Amino acid sequence: MEYVNILFSKISNNPILNDFISDSILRVYFLIIISVLFAKMIDLFFSFFIKKIVTKTKSEIDDKIVNNLHRPIYYSILFMGLTLTMETLPNIPDSIEYILLGIFKSASIMIWSLAFFKISMLILKWYSKRTLANPLFKKSAIPLFDKIGKTLIFLGAIYFILLSWKINVTGWVASAGILSMVIGFGARDTISNLFSGIALMADAPYKEGDYINLDNGERGCVKSIGISSTRIITRDDIEITIPNSVIAKSKIINESGGPHEKVRIRLNISVSYDSDIDKVRQILYNIAKNSQYTCEDPEPRVRFREFGDSGLKFQLSFWIEKPEMRGKCIDKVSSIIHKEFNKEGIEIPYPQHTVHVKKTN
Repeated sequence: MEYVNILFSKISNNPILNDFISDSILRVYFLIIISVLFAKMIDLFFSFFIKKIVTKTKSEIDDKIVNNLHRPIYYSILFMGLTLTMETLPNIPDSIEYILLGIFKSASIMIWSLAFFKISMLILKWYSKRTLANPLFKKSAIPLFDKIGKTLIFLGAIYFILLSWKINVTGWVASAGILSMVIGFGARDTISNLFSGIALMADAPYKEGDYINLDNGERGCVKSIGISSTRIITRDDIEITIPNSVIAKSKIINESGGPHEKVRIRLNISVSYDSDIDKVRQILYNIAKNSQYTCEDPEPRVRFREFGDSGLKFQLSFWIEKPEMRGKCIDKVSSIIHKEFNKEGIEIPYPQHTVHVKKTN
C-alpha cells in the first residue's frame, strides 16, 4: 500500500501533468479516472496471478479466502487514490476534507471488517471438518467461536472508525477497563459460569440429548447447553438447571458418549449347587437374546463367575440402545429370569443359618 501511495503522489504532483491539464477540476477528474483504472488493474492482477497460485493447492479454503479479499483490496486502492486526488484540490475547506477523509477511511474499515467476518467463519468451518482429531474446535462450538470472533472484529472496527474521525478513545478505553473491573468483581459468579460455558462448548464433553451422570448425584438427559447453565431432564421428568461452573468442576460420566449410545448391563445371578450349569447358561442367554430391549449386536454373554457361599454365581451381560432404558430393562429381564427358573425348577439360593442346640444333662 505504501508503494501505491508514493505512485499516486508522483502522478498527482507530476509537473508535466500540471502543465498538460492546467484546469484543476479537469485534473481532478483525470486523477479519479486514474484511481479507478489503477484499482481495476490491481484487481485484475490479484484475480489472475494470486487465484492461479491458490487453485494449485488441494484445499479449497485458500480459494475462498482470496475471493473474500478481492473486494477490500480493490476499494482500498480506490479510496487511497481518491484521497490523494482530494489533496490536489486548491483551497478545499478543512471541514470538507475532514468529512471526506473520514468517509473514505470508515468505508474501507467496514469493507475489511465484513471480509474478516466471512473469512473467520470459513476458517472455523474448514478446521472443524478436518479428519484429524481436534481437541479445541468441535462442531457444536462453531457458533460460539463465530460469535466471539465477530464480536472482536466488530469492536475493532468501531475502534478504528473512531480513530479515522480523529476521536480520542484513550479515555473511553480507560473508563471501560475500570468499569469492567467493577462489573467483574460484582458478577464474578456469572462470569465464572460464562467462561465455564465457553470451556464446555469448546471441549464438548457432552451434547444435547446425551445421558450424563455427575459426581454430585445428578443424572439425566441433557436438554440444552447455555452460556451460563446446562439443563437436564431426570428420570422423574424434572428439569434441573445446573450452573456451568459447577459442571466444570465435576466428574462427568457421559453414558451416551463413545462410538455409540449402547450401554452394557450386568446382572449377577446365583443358583443352587445342584443346578445344571449348562441349562442355567442357556436359559439366561435365551432370555436376554429374546428380550425386546436388548441389542442383537453385541450378543448377550453368560459367564460362570465363582463358587459362592450359598450357590454358584453367574453374570449375564447384555447391551441396550439407550442409557435411560436401564431401569426398565433390568426390571423386565430380572422378572423373566425369576419366572423361568421357577418353571424349570432351578433354585435361587438365599443365605441360611443352621442352629444346633446342644443338650446338657
